[in-house]
Parts: sequence; structure tokens; C-alpha cells
Amino acid sequence: MSSRLLRFFLLALITLSFVSSPVFAADLNNQLRDSSVISKILNDGKIKVGFSTFVPWAMKDKTGKFIGFEVDVMSKLAKDLGVKLEFVPTNWSGIIPALLAKKFDVIIGGMGITTARNLRVNFTIPYDTSGLAIVANKAKASGMTSLEDYNKEDVILVARMGSTPASAAKKFFPKARVRLFDKEAQCIQELLSGRVHAFISSAPLPAQTALKHPDKLFIPVAGTFTSEPIGFALRKGDPDTLNVLNNWILLQTSNGWLKERKHYWFETLDWESSLK
Repeated sequence: MSSRLLRFFLLALITLSFVSSPVFAADLNNQLRDSSVISKILNDGKIKVGFSTFVPWAMKDKTGKFIGFEVDVMSKLAKDLGVKLEFVPTNWSGIIPALLAKKFDVIIGGMGITTARNLRVNFTIPYDTSGLAIVANKAKASGMTSLEDYNKEDVILVARMGSTPASAAKKFFPKARVRLFDKEAQCIQELLSGRVHAFISSAPLPAQTALKHPDKLFIPVAGTFTSEPIGFALRKGDPDTLNVLNNWILLQTSNGWLKERKHYWFETLDWESSLK
């Protein structure tokens, strides 16, 4: 073996011994901890949260204060971490690029967990689920209490044009006729007038519309007929922050806090007077 080759093997052996040593591993763990978002949040004494306004997840009340389900979630998280909360309202179309550009620490904005998004960001375990629901006209859809009842040739459904519910209406109810309108308010007006049997939309709009018009509308199928897991979104490469947030969600799920807040914002209109 030549002296040059011998030096190469000795150098490789020394390097391998160093990187596999407990000291090197401890240093690496410390670097990961110190560079994590959760360390930054604790050092700054503040968590910056990106979100978009959408009723009832996040909205402004009549005093200009942010309220809603997501606002409760981020406020509770900040309180439990012992830090202040900074709201960073962001257009939905640019919210992931803003996260990657470090405009804020985390997205808490009703973001559905999808593979396409997961290739760009990491998600926590789900803290909520969303989905599509149906609300029907009492007179026109009398006795129609199952999804199968609405998949018939003489049934007319309505949905917002170009929306996920519009595609879902055609997919889940292929035999029914589907009318499409630009705005959800037009869809609701069609339903209230009795010109259609039912309105397909994302939860919680169907349930809240039924609550507003109990004399004319009803919910034929409880809950949603599709399910989309919702998680916090983080930048990739941050296991410490992901661990803290995952366990926070587990705790708030097990003690019933998340369920209680969702009931208040999604299944009642007790908060509506704060908007007017």
C-alpha cells in the first residue's frame, strides 16, 4: 500500500470515529435544538402565526379584534407556551411561500393536509377535520334523509361554480341535476325559494344556514360526507417544534378542549352577535 493511500485510510478512519462519537452526536442534537423554531419562539417570547380570514375560522368582530376557532387555537397555544401571540394575516394563495420565507413561524389556518402541500411543508397530526355537507329544503325534500335520496334523476342540487363542492356534487350524486351559481348567497336563495332540493357546500356553512332558517331548512345527513384532516404547517427539518406541537394537539384533544371550541364556532351561532 502506498504512503498516500495509507494517509487516506487513516484520515477516513479518524473522521468516521469523530462523527460516530457521543460528543459529535450531542453537538448535533444541540445544534438542532438551538436552530429550531420552538427555541426561537421561546427566546423571542412570541409566536408569529400565519392565517387567512374565513368565517368562522378567523374573522374580525365589530371592534376590529380577531375572533374565531383558529384564533382560539393559536391563543391557547401561545398561552400554554408562555409567549405572546402575533397575528400575521396572509392571502391564502401566498401563505405557504410566506411560511417558507420565514414571514411567520407556523400556519394555523384550517389548512388541509394534502400530499402536494406535504412535499413543501411538514404537517402536525390533525387537530381538526373539515369536509362537505348538505342542507335541504324542508318542503321540497321532505322525507329525504339519506345521501342516496339525493342521487336521483328528479333531484336538483345547487353548488358554487368552480368550487370543490361543485365537483363533489357531480361525483357523489351523478344522477341528480346540479345547478351552479357564482356566489354561495345565490345558492342559498335558490334553496330557500324551494327551486332546488339541497345545497352542497363546505362545513360549517350548511349547518349554520339551517340554524338561520329552521322553519325552511334542515340537515338530512349529520356531519360531513367527506373528511379532510387539518394540521398546523411548519417549515421542513424541524423535529423539535413538530414534537412540541404534536403533543400539544394530543393534550387538547384528550382533555376535550378542541372539541368544545369546535362545537361553539361550528355548531352554534352564539358568536354571531359579536360581528354586528
